[in-house]
Amino acid sequence: MATKTEARLEAEDAEADGEEGEAPAKRRWIPFKLSRKLMLIVGAALVLLVGIGGGAYFFLFVGHGKAAEVAAVPRVKPPAFLDLPDVLVNLSSSGSERTQYLKVKVTLELPDKAMAAQIQSVMPRLLDAFQTYLRELRPTDLDGSAGLYRLREELTRRVNAAIAPSRVNAVLFKEIVVQ
Repeated sequence: MATKTEARLEAEDAEADGEEGEAPAKRRWIPFKLSRKLMLIVGAALVLLVGIGGGAYFFLFVGHGKAAEVAAVPRVKPPAFLDLPDVLVNLSSSGSERTQYLKVKVTLELPDKAMAAQIQSVMPRLLDAFQTYLRELRPTDLDGSAGLYRLREELTRRVNAAIAPSRVNAVLFKEIVVQ
């Protein structure tokens, strides 16, 4: 009887295994693949929950401290402006050309209003620096925006040299006429 039972069990195993015995191999791999997918889904869900929790913490608790820090930052002072007197000079010519004149209205951009008094005290020196530089210019030196940019940079450099160690932010043109 024992032999019949063993033979029947072997026959059932052979039917379940098929001819080559592939079915049990598939059964073993299917639970592994499901658990791997399940682990990926659970891991993605955990990452999502941590991200949502971190975002909520940041917006609810950390953001309130920034408002106090922003209020403590000092405000930047608006710049002050100082108009200089008009400068009228004749431009350098090669002799045969007619004389051309340059009229410039300039405004200085100052970091604060207190600097205006310092510049007023050296105004003759500034106007002399402007006159001597502008008289050496040729009409071709003022052509185009590049010429005006070079003129602005040179005038800014001369103003800063005259009022050193203080500095102006910029020299601004109100009017430029070449005639």
